[in-house]
Formats: sequence, structure tokens, C-alpha cells
Amino acid sequence: MFPQFRRAAGFFDGAVQKKITKLLDHLGDFLTEPQKPSLLHGDLWNGNVLCGPDGKAYLIDPACSCGSAEADIAMTELFGGFPEEFYKAYREVRPLEPGYEDRRDMYNLYHLLNHLNVFGKTYLEPVCSIIGEYAG
Repeated sequence: MFPQFRRAAGFFDGAVQKKITKLLDHLGDFLTEPQKPSLLHGDLWNGNVLCGPDGKAYLIDPACSCGSAEADIAMTELFGGFPEEFYKAYREVRPLEPGYEDRRDMYNLYHLLNHLNVFGKTYLEPVCSIIGEYAG
């Protein structure tokens, strides 16, 4: 996440820069290493899921890494979400840890920072909102 903040530095005023420093100094208070890391898709939004002629779902355009399964689930909720049946089936196989809702935006901050750096100011408000949410 740090390189994304460095690339986006020109978007932030001094007050937001102070909040970013506070956020990064306390990152471990919000996110911890998972006890059992998962293989992550890394860019799991509804635009990267296709339905084949056989009716099966296919995941495309991965940015694979290992980490908390919550990171992929958070990404599915960022840009439009998936059908409720997806989340219900997921929770049956792997229930989310308590407090996931409190961590979701932190997981999505990286993706929003990346979009801010690639696509511009349209993503500044949601980035600043999340920074404020965690660094008050």
C-alpha cells in the first residue's frame, strides 16, 4: 500500500497527509496476518467473472497473491458486488471472521488508491473517506 500512497501524494493536502501517516503507523491495529493464508485472485470484481456456454463461472484476469481471504471478498463488494447467492454459498464454506465489516474498507483502500493513481480524481473522495474512517 505504501507505494500507492507515494504515487498519490500530490492529491492530498497536509491534513490528509497527517491522517495517512497516522493510518500507516497503526495499520497493524486494523489488519493482521491470517492464521491460514489463502490463494487470492487479487482483482475479484464482477467484471472478471464470465459465464461460459456450459453455465459455469470462470474467473479471468487474476493478480494472484497469498493473504487473507477477506481481501478478495472485500473486493467483490467494491464495484457493484455479486449476487447474494454468491455470498451465502461462500459463508457456508468459509464463514467470515467477526469484525469483517470493520476491516472491509481497509482492504479496499489499496484498490481505490490504485484507481486514483491510474484514473484520477474521481477516486479521491472514497480514498479520503476511508483514510478518515480509520485515522479520524
